[in-house]
Amino acid sequence: MFRPLSLYIGTRYSLVKHKNKFISFISLASILGIALGVMALIVGLSAMNGFEKALRDQLLSVVPHAELSMVSGSFKHLQNDLIIVENSDGVDAASAFIKLDVLLENNNKMQALQVRAITPETEGNVTHIERFIQQGGWELLNKDKYTIILGKTVAQKLALKVGDPLLLLLPQSGANNRLKSPRKIRFTLVGLFAMGGQLDSKLAFIHIDNAKKILGLSSANAIAFKVHNILDAQKISRQVAYKLNEYLYINSWITSQGSFYQDIKMVKTLMYIVLLLVISVACFNIISTLVMAVNDKRADIAILKTMGASKWMLRFIFIVQGAFNGLMGTFIGVSSGVYLALNLTHMIKVLESLIGHKFLSGDIYFIDFLPSEVIYSQVIYIAILAFSMSVIATLYPAWRASEILPAQELGYAH
Repeated sequence: MFRPLSLYIGTRYSLVKHKNKFISFISLASILGIALGVMALIVGLSAMNGFEKALRDQLLSVVPHAELSMVSGSFKHLQNDLIIVENSDGVDAASAFIKLDVLLENNNKMQALQVRAITPETEGNVTHIERFIQQGGWELLNKDKYTIILGKTVAQKLALKVGDPLLLLLPQSGANNRLKSPRKIRFTLVGLFAMGGQLDSKLAFIHIDNAKKILGLSSANAIAFKVHNILDAQKISRQVAYKLNEYLYINSWITSQGSFYQDIKMVKTLMYIVLLLVISVACFNIISTLVMAVNDKRADIAILKTMGASKWMLRFIFIVQGAFNGLMGTFIGVSSGVYLALNLTHMIKVLESLIGHKFLSGDIYFIDFLPSEVIYSQVIYIAILAFSMSVIATLYPAWRASEILPAQELGYAH
């Protein structure tokens, strides 16, 4: 079978055992170094991709992308304002709500949290909290009765179960802004939700009509809306606010939860830099291997030159030898990295069960498991980058090999 001579010789040099055991060791170290760097980069980036996906699909499915809240009072022309918001560029849907900061009390146990008085008919267009409600949905909230849906964590702290009564304590200010004794309203717990993370202990939901009665408002004092591109939420929220003739507070998920996203981006960048340096060190091992291999094969190179081998042919022999190490390391790294990334969540869960410790606490983070998502375009990019770096590392030794003089190596006089 016809084969380019440089490819044939370079492959043989890669596969046969070297007389010098140290060369074989450095060659193996370069392959393993590239493999470990590629594997770690794929696994690390997949974990960061998983956090991004969890942030997008879990946290941002229950937290409104953006909110516009009245500085004081309520919207005078709520329906008209809702139409303006929904028809704005980049906005998918909007829903009116009222926000209250309250204390809940049951049997002398208290819990401070934020109550969102929602519009059940339109809330599902903005968030997907409803899918986390156990044994029911927004239909559990009754506009004619004081009913509330709590997070499972809050219900456990207050020793409540569905059907139990509880007190909602609303702070009141008197003359000269002095606090009066709080107003107490008796509610009935009609449902529980379990989203995971801190939201379970921070949020509760009631019907918007209940809040209007309690606060004496004629309409909602806030509008939540969902945007098409979550990364543009802050910009879109400002553009929408300027269209409304009201004094408003402007908030988006970026101001409340954006630190998670920024942390993920920063860790991904640092991971790229650190692990590419690891791969670079492995590529330096390829240089060391080839320099020693060139010194070991000086007589062979001289003989090939006397037989008519060109400089480029000799260069390709050692480029092939170094590229073989890079290809092997990249293949092993990609195979093991993709396998580990695809099974990372399950493997971490098994490890947690064995050691009896959770690495991510749902009380601190918005998820209680280590997510992973393999983006194959990233894998291909990493593979091409690692292989390209290994090929570049072969250029100096290959050029050095092509400059060997046969007369000096074989003992001939000039």
